[in-house]
Parts: sequence; structure tokens; C-alpha cells
Amino acid sequence: MSDARSNPDQPADLSVAIVCRNNADTIGRVLESCRGLVAQLVVVDSGSTDATMDLVNACRGWPAAVRPEVVLLETEWRGHVATKQLALRACTRRHALALDSDEPMTPELVRSVRDACDRNAEAARVNRIVEYRGRLLEHCWQPEWRLRLVRTDLVADGRAEWGGLDPHDKLEVRDERVEDLDGNLIHESFPTFERHLANQLKLQAVAARSNHGAGKRGSAFRLVTSPAGAFFKQVVMKGAWRDGRAGWLAGGTAAAGALMKHMILLELDEPGPADPDPKTGPK
Repeated sequence: MSDARSNPDQPADLSVAIVCRNNADTIGRVLESCRGLVAQLVVVDSGSTDATMDLVNACRGWPAAVRPEVVLLETEWRGHVATKQLALRACTRRHALALDSDEPMTPELVRSVRDACDRNAEAARVNRIVEYRGRLLEHCWQPEWRLRLVRTDLVADGRAEWGGLDPHDKLEVRDERVEDLDGNLIHESFPTFERHLANQLKLQAVAARSNHGAGKRGSAFRLVTSPAGAFFKQVVMKGAWRDGRAGWLAGGTAAAGALMKHMILLELDEPGPADPDPKTGPK
């Protein structure tokens, strides 16, 4: 393939894959960060009823020089891993970049992605940083490197695919060179820590069931030690206390999430006679 550099005023030979459902509050900023960079926008929607699709379809009206091909796939939610794999396999440009619907790119990352495409990089990681009330948290969950950019020929050959256990999906490549890109993904995952706690319950319930299905069992020991370990990791090892009050709250929500997961794991080990069958629902 050619190593010629792309015109900075035109999109790179790049597809962006996004999965979404009712993300009108965040996806607009994500799409705007893609303007001028991407040639193809692949969106997999799982039943949005808000303005999410209006924002996606508005990309079809961008100026011709930066207008991407918009590929919209509608499907039931298949789980984090399977739905993201569907989006990735629908990408047809030379490179594919996977973004969540709450992950806008910084201008520096946009430049790094374009450069990686120009160099025909095989795969690349990006660092994701949480934005809380307009401020980037420089220590909580940092660094958080995620593989997000891959060549689509690796996807076609089965050498790049989404793996992991729901909801902790991860893009993986086999025996390929992976580089790190400058710039950040801005993670707009929660407006308040109250909302974060509510999201934690949903995600940790999925995580517990995924782990249980993979053969992992709960234990009283993990129930006691994991929350404290999660808090210590964020506040002390990551230095989240330097992010101020938000850092302490991050440690608290991390601890709460660990507690929730191990409570549910313990409960799944011994279902009671009145528990509903997960396949058929309540009797």
C-alpha cells in the first residue's frame, strides 16, 4: 500500500466504528471530533429513542470535502463484545478506529491518528482520560491505554478482534506491532458521581454474570478485600487524591463497584428456589 501522506484538508483512509443507544448527550462531541479526519462513519445503534440518530444523520450534511460515508446498522443489543465486533467488521477503509459514544478525541490525538494512518501503522493504543465537570482528572484511572486503531486487513484475517468479558471489552491483535499515540480520548462517562454509582451497579451486574459464566466463583475473602484494594489502588497507587474531591470519590466508586460485583458473584453461586430463570423470566 502507498505510504503517501494524506491531504490534511481531506479525510484519511479511515473508518470510525461507534456503538450507541440513547447517547444524544455525548455523541455529538464525538462526531464533531471526527470531522475532517474520517472517510467512513460506521454506527451500530441498538434502539435509540432520543436525538442520537438525528446527530448521526446530520453528518451526511457536512461539507463535501469532509463528508463521510455514513453506514448505519440497527440491531438488538448483543453485549459489549459482540456489538463492537459487528461494528468493527463493517469498516471497509484501510484503518478502523473504535470509539465509544462518549469518547471525543483531542486535537492532538486527531493529528496522531492521521499520522498513524499515513504511515500504515498496524495497530495503535490511545490513552483515555476522564472529564468530570469540565476538568480532566489527571490521576484517577491513569494511565488507561486502550488498543483502538487497527488495519482492517487484520480484522478480515481474524488477527484483530474484540475480546474480553462483558462489559470489560478489549480490542486485541495477534503478533502485530502496537504503538502508542500522542493525545487523549476524553471519557465523558458520567456527569456526577451519583450517576456513576448507578452505572456501576448495572455494569458490575453484567461483569459478575460474565465472570460466573466463565467459571469464576465468589468468595467471602474477595468480598472483604477487593473493595479496600480498589480504593487503595485509585487513591494511593494512582495518586487520585491529587485530583481533589473527585479523586476521593473515584476511589469510593471503585470500591463500591468491587463490592457490588463480589456480592452478586456470591449470590449467583447459590440461587434460591424463588429466583427467576434468567432465560424465561419470573414465573
